[in-house]
Amino acid sequence: MGNLLGGVSFREPTTVEDCDSTWQTDSEPEPEEPGPGGSSEGPGQEPEQPAQPPERAGGRPRSSPAPDEDAEAAGAEQGGDSTEATAKPKRSFYAARDLYKYRHQYPQNFKDIRYQNDLSNLRFYKNKIPFKPDGVYIEEVLNKWKGDYEKLEHNHTYIQWLFPLREQGLNFYAKELTTYEIEEFKKTKEAIRRFLLAYKMMLEFFGIKLTDKTGNVARAVNWQERFQHLNESQHNYLRITRILKSLGELGYESFKSPLVKFILHEALVENTIPNIKQSALEYFVYTIRDRRERRKLLRFAQKHYTPSENFIWGPPRKEQSEGSKAQKMSSPLASSHNSQTSMHKKAKDSKNSSSAVHLNSKTAEEKKVAPKEPVEETDRPSPELSNEAAKPRNTEKDSNAENVNSQSEKTERPRHNLSEFME
Repeated sequence: MGNLLGGVSFREPTTVEDCDSTWQTDSEPEPEEPGPGGSSEGPGQEPEQPAQPPERAGGRPRSSPAPDEDAEAAGAEQGGDSTEATAKPKRSFYAARDLYKYRHQYPQNFKDIRYQNDLSNLRFYKNKIPFKPDGVYIEEVLNKWKGDYEKLEHNHTYIQWLFPLREQGLNFYAKELTTYEIEEFKKTKEAIRRFLLAYKMMLEFFGIKLTDKTGNVARAVNWQERFQHLNESQHNYLRITRILKSLGELGYESFKSPLVKFILHEALVENTIPNIKQSALEYFVYTIRDRRERRKLLRFAQKHYTPSENFIWGPPRKEQSEGSKAQKMSSPLASSHNSQTSMHKKAKDSKNSSSAVHLNSKTAEEKKVAPKEPVEETDRPSPELSNEAAKPRNTEKDSNAENVNSQSEKTERPRHNLSEFME
């Protein structure tokens, strides 16, 4: 009968705009955010989920590695903004595509079907198996690792187990989540309780504390020391991206926005963790599935971002209109220069021709030749050639006209250079 999925075809997004529908419309109806513990996985609850994605698609997670896998292995793309850069930042297509797939439930993830019975993440959170390769159980992590910032900083294998995703990370012993396992996880109170404890432990490691059951956060007691570390230790930005994704997978989508807003405030307003702002705008904001929440966060960031002209995450329509304005400004300058140049040429031609008419040495035979020229030849080369023929017989008035014209052309040269620069 053939492959039942053979008729389904998806196309990979090819531009950042294909991946980002944040500014698609400001007036569309959007679903309410699920509360803590509520499901955010259903297709009807996915604000961006298209019924038929003609130009967008996902792929298997392994073909597009997770940010913590690709960036740590290939130079930490998220941590690229380590200082206050003076150059205008650029949108990352890798980041946009990765988070597009996450927000759209990893379309075309056929691998998910084959591994529905593997519940290793849930069994780890039920304290039945240790995480590999370290061999440590979740209860030991929550009780003995909490507050041990050196261990949490330098161990790179636990984070994939504490915050599982439907994509492969650096620790290949950690199994990817499946949709079936996600639903089972949400129904297991023991697993949810430990998951929230793990979230609180990592927040404290970053210098942040969870203040209530709705996901609001604030500075922890030791925030100054931890923020300084967070500002310098940029691989933790990759961990924050994973944590935000995992919150959404396991029913805590509503916890994301308060954390991202807090980070943006500290980075852009308080300037306590300025190095994190690029990752916050490229990654953290776009883990949020609700367009409305993303727009709120980006408007807040735009208000406080400096220099303001370097903010590239705003509505694309505004950026295009600004570009068209620049083109319109350059066009009048160019046309003005061309018109003024042609006026000078016409003045020069008229003066030369009038001088030629008053020459007593011109013969009647030469005067008869001019009217016989074809009417179609009215382009500029013909008068210029006749002017050249007239030049040897020019009077003193004619040479003065040449000097005036050359002075006019000299004054026009700066305008010509400006026009080229604006274009």
